[in-house]
Amino acid sequence: MARAIWKGILKVGALDTAVKLYAAVEDRKVHFHVLQGQTRSRVRQRMVRDTGEEVVRENIRKGYEIEPGTFVIVENEELERLKPPESRHLETTRFVPTQAIGNEWYERPYYLGPDAAGTHSYALLREALKRAGKVAVTQIVLHEREHLGIIKPEGRVLFLNLLYFADEIASSRGLPIPRQNETLDDDEIAMAEQLVDRMTESFTPEKYQDDYRHGLLTLIDKKRDGTRLRNKPQPQPKPTEDGDLVEMLKASLDRVAGRQKRLAA
Repeated sequence: MARAIWKGILKVGALDTAVKLYAAVEDRKVHFHVLQGQTRSRVRQRMVRDTGEEVVRENIRKGYEIEPGTFVIVENEELERLKPPESRHLETTRFVPTQAIGNEWYERPYYLGPDAAGTHSYALLREALKRAGKVAVTQIVLHEREHLGIIKPEGRVLFLNLLYFADEIASSRGLPIPRQNETLDDDEIAMAEQLVDRMTESFTPEKYQDDYRHGLLTLIDKKRDGTRLRNKPQPQPKPTEDGDLVEMLKASLDRVAGRQKRLAA
């Protein structure tokens, strides 16, 4: 059974719902230890000055550089006082249409489940959000930091998606993006739409994998078993030139048609 990482009260107006928070994603990265090359013993990190002299932990301070070589020192006690007070409340501040939250705002998803005493009000909020086509904007203190988030229904479960704050979002201004009124050929658009239509199917995430992680684990297994390895050069894709778009679209349509014919056989 999944283990809750937080439990508290979801507050919506005067309605209080006992809830628990569960991780919705897992760290699947391959982690390495740092070793000394010849002895294979672990290497430790130490704090040293520019001169190479080691600094004991008691003499280490945090400094914010305001100009080259000039720092404002912030003590650990001052940082502790700035931490938000621990809270077991998930405060709902407002509701907004689901489509009002753009993709760039999403940081990390969590499952939000009911505690034993909150099952009915949980189901009530879930159905109300579904029917209204809205999400709840919330604030929560998690891991000693205040977070902005939204509560969104997906099937039977509510998701808490943590969001970035406004000053964390980089502006798209200055990117080399084509104009809205970019001149496009009708034949190009028709073939591009046809390609999109032919390649449209249901999303099956199990069909995809992290090829780097899979290859890394395969490499580790082979090295453990003493298998000799050979590097295979990987072909580098070339971007399509504007003058080749029609031919490339035709070739893509032919490739999709051939793939669909093989799958149907």
